[in-house]
Amino acid sequence: MADLHDLIRQGEGDRVEFKKKTTHPTRISRTLASLANARGGHILVGVDDAGRIVGVRDPEEEMYALQLAAAQYVEPPLDLHFEEVEEDGRTVIIVTVAESRAKPHRAQVAEGDWRGYVRVRDESVQTSGLTERALERDAPTPFEPLPLNRHELAVLEYLRKNPRITLAQFMKLGNLGKRRAYQTLIKLTLHGYLHHHDKEKEVYYTL
Repeated sequence: MADLHDLIRQGEGDRVEFKKKTTHPTRISRTLASLANARGGHILVGVDDAGRIVGVRDPEEEMYALQLAAAQYVEPPLDLHFEEVEEDGRTVIIVTVAESRAKPHRAQVAEGDWRGYVRVRDESVQTSGLTERALERDAPTPFEPLPLNRHELAVLEYLRKNPRITLAQFMKLGNLGKRRAYQTLIKLTLHGYLHHHDKEKEVYYTL
């Protein structure tokens, strides 16, 4: 049984997400898939981004939307566990997503468009084919302590002196091919060393 206040104190991160209410299934499905593809975790529905308990208007409707997302908008489908917690007349739903044994899971983001996601800190980051193959092999879960090689150390050293690095910059820095460079950056992202940014025209990474 998860403790609501303990989870709120943890704040949003690789295993906890706050939601004022359940959004459209195509959006919440990304969070569900990302947690199942990583170490699992909890979604607190009825808690705002600042960690304040705001409650949900209709718990049954929220749980139905989540079950719909997990069953029809995530492939393979997921089983969720729900717990309703009352706090000062407000209801919060604690949704537990277990780490999956059937990785990788993909979320439907549009009609016929299924994409993989993994949890990196407090974000659901889209996976590459490379990352998905690692998940399929049931590689050791990301986030375990990682012995760093010279290329990985070089990225971190570069970012201590520069605000960001792109794939092309890292290929030049390490004299690496595209596949090897990308694999290194994704590995460091999954282990929590780097942030992955894809909102601009060119993907980049920061500490």
